[in-house]
Amino acid sequence: MIGRTLSLPTRTLCLAGLLAACFVAAYGHTLARLAADWSTDPNFSHGFLIPPAAAYMLWLKREDLFQARVQPSLWGLALLAAGLALHIAGNIGAELFTMRFSILVTLLGLSLYLFGREVARRALIPILYLLFMIPIPAILWNKIAFPLQLFASSLAAEAIRILSIPILREGNVLHLANTTLEVVDACSGLRSLTSLLALSGILAYIVPLPRVSKIILFLSAVPIAIAVNIFRLTLTAAAAHWIGPHMAHGFLHEASGLMVFALAFILLFLTYLGLARIRR
Repeated sequence: MIGRTLSLPTRTLCLAGLLAACFVAAYGHTLARLAADWSTDPNFSHGFLIPPAAAYMLWLKREDLFQARVQPSLWGLALLAAGLALHIAGNIGAELFTMRFSILVTLLGLSLYLFGREVARRALIPILYLLFMIPIPAILWNKIAFPLQLFASSLAAEAIRILSIPILREGNVLHLANTTLEVVDACSGLRSLTSLLALSGILAYIVPLPRVSKIILFLSAVPIAIAVNIFRLTLTAAAAHWIGPHMAHGFLHEASGLMVFALAFILLFLTYLGLARIRR
């Protein structure tokens, strides 16, 4: 088939509309449960922002997409069948991650079948970005979160000792003179890590940097998230020791989380500025 630029005929639009309706019919229940998890699980409340962010990424590349050749590929049907098979298998086994991951496979298959390899390649990153909207399975989350709790507790305890504050650490529990702080799952840093990775992903996509620098910017979210979480734990312990135990609980504790995430974003942006300066 001879390729052509992305000017969509009525037939293609009708087929795309029909397939979109079939997609909603097949994945409606899965998407509804996914949205319910976003609204009830604070670890993945950022999921509401991921689809609009992916759509914005596509919109930024709209000129490249419309200049691409439309050369529908039957390989897209194979990917489409694989995605639907994953969804059915996940539904039978009540495995939510598999059902939700199949959305990405199905979307990639649809783009390949309707528009061809060139369009699918240019839409690949925004489609893969949707992975951030899928909650990590609990068994994997716990395997990552608990070691992070111990790691953060250990480094925070050392930082607190540097401030000349008496402290005794027992695993993920920090004993101060006037209170006890437990580094629970929410304080492991994994929540802020997933959110900051999603943020660094779209930032790396839109900034004018070489590919290697984009990858460095994206991965820099990992040490930044860990560092600011340790800073938050240290600051909380210091405030509880110097001001009072109430500083480690309630509104002030939640507000510190927001302020520290803002600090993480500033560090991420400074990383971008540094990479841009190196490029120049």
